[in-house]
Amino acid sequence: MATDDPCPVFFLSDSTGITAETLGSTLLSQFPTVEFDRTTIPFILNVDQAQAVVDLIDALVERGQKPIVFSTAVTSDIRRTLGTCTATLIDLLGTYLSELEETLATQASNEPGRAHGLGNAARYQSRMTAVEYAMEHDDGQSLRALEKAQLILVAPSRCGKTPTTMYLALQHGIFAANFPLVDEDFEREGLPKPLRPFVDKCFGLTTNPLRLSQVRTQRREGSPYASLRQCGFELRSAERLYASHGIPFLNSASMSVEEMSAMILQQMNLKR
Repeated sequence: MATDDPCPVFFLSDSTGITAETLGSTLLSQFPTVEFDRTTIPFILNVDQAQAVVDLIDALVERGQKPIVFSTAVTSDIRRTLGTCTATLIDLLGTYLSELEETLATQASNEPGRAHGLGNAARYQSRMTAVEYAMEHDDGQSLRALEKAQLILVAPSRCGKTPTTMYLALQHGIFAANFPLVDEDFEREGLPKPLRPFVDKCFGLTTNPLRLSQVRTQRREGSPYASLRQCGFELRSAERLYASHGIPFLNSASMSVEEMSAMILQQMNLKR
């Protein structure tokens, strides 16, 4: 394999593969100079399928490549079969199951899909209800039952409100609404009237003017809405508004949705 070829990486699972991707990608992020060619193979449901995956990976090894394999398979026979591959294998769950079994004095269920399936029906339903709430209350579309919100994200347009509220709802079951700040709000220099009873639930987002202008240009190129001057004005006005009402806020310019969500949960003392 040429030194400039991307390193093949496999995320293997007997369920959705989400955990393998998340944990594996977190580890790979520590090697920013290395290019990776990522392949996810979910729902490996029997030994025959596991052996076919092993054969695929071993064929790459025979051709001189050096694959890295992340596995979250919990089914014992599938885990054993995947473990026979000749690539570098990182078993993200199996390594620790035996330790937990010993500590808890009970056997693991070895049932795939419990992390992202319907194993906890009540928690799953609460997350779906939170998603419905976030969709209804996206961008100030509805003010119905705003008192049920655990969080109200406030920001000028295109600062990351929607993906953040959706992530908080889907991942953590947080009832999150979001509300756009517009020119009229900046002219009044006061919190929009529907939000005033809920200022303690508000959290602000900001960004930098150049980044906001670039994002808005993708939607309305050449418009006043996307101009650097307008973006700078809105962001300065929003930050003054946050400060005057004691609303905590963060800059979304260089943060992922996951990072922003974690910080919001911590600062607002919201239970995941």
